[in-house]
Amino acid sequence: MKRSEVNAIIRAADAFLKRLRFHLPPFAYWTPEDWRGKGPECLEIVTHQLGWDITDFGSGRFEEVGLFLFTLRNGTLESLQSGRGKSYAEKIMIVRPGQVTPMHFHWSKTEDIINRGGGRLAIRLHAATSTEEIDRAREVEVSLDGVRCSVPSGGVVRLEPGASITLETGMYHEFWGEDGPVLVGEVSAVNDDSQDNRFAEPAGRFPEIDEDEAPLHLLVSDYRRWCPQVFQA
Repeated sequence: MKRSEVNAIIRAADAFLKRLRFHLPPFAYWTPEDWRGKGPECLEIVTHQLGWDITDFGSGRFEEVGLFLFTLRNGTLESLQSGRGKSYAEKIMIVRPGQVTPMHFHWSKTEDIINRGGGRLAIRLHAATSTEEIDRAREVEVSLDGVRCSVPSGGVVRLEPGASITLETGMYHEFWGEDGPVLVGEVSAVNDDSQDNRFAEPAGRFPEIDEDEAPLHLLVSDYRRWCPQVFQA
């Protein structure tokens, strides 16, 4: 992806968030120059990958296959295993109409996906086989705001604003927006996007950036290159 495209997506996302009265934390608006003055006190932000996250999943077609995310908080696998410290994560996402997040599941993370406002969120569901392929015969048992229901393999659940779904480990899902952009919340166990995504078809998670202009704000995938001093304890 080009940096100019990333910057434009950030500007549009920020405007949408403000329109729906969702406020990001102060570090969201740090510039690259601001980051140059930060040190190890910001280690949690960079190591837990908090912040701006934009992906086209290697498609080169963000409008059709892509996702905007901002990770607000995230713990560690050590905390999850020990039961001490942060064992949870929270994200806010914007899903555009017809923009698909490809079919995938998580080995470790159970997550609630919540429609926080805007259009409808459509989610297609499949169970997984013992060999981690899509099971096209078995129904999916799912919780919608605490109400258990069965969805046929490949069935689509549509969430109106305020509604949510619990996606358990091993549950294949893809989603897209309908009737306008959707503000989507995610509340989950600790998130690890480098190790805990099983895509049905090969997909890239963090895109290579063509630096055709200066960054407006850093992405989570920028931290190690742009902020080496933060890692120097």
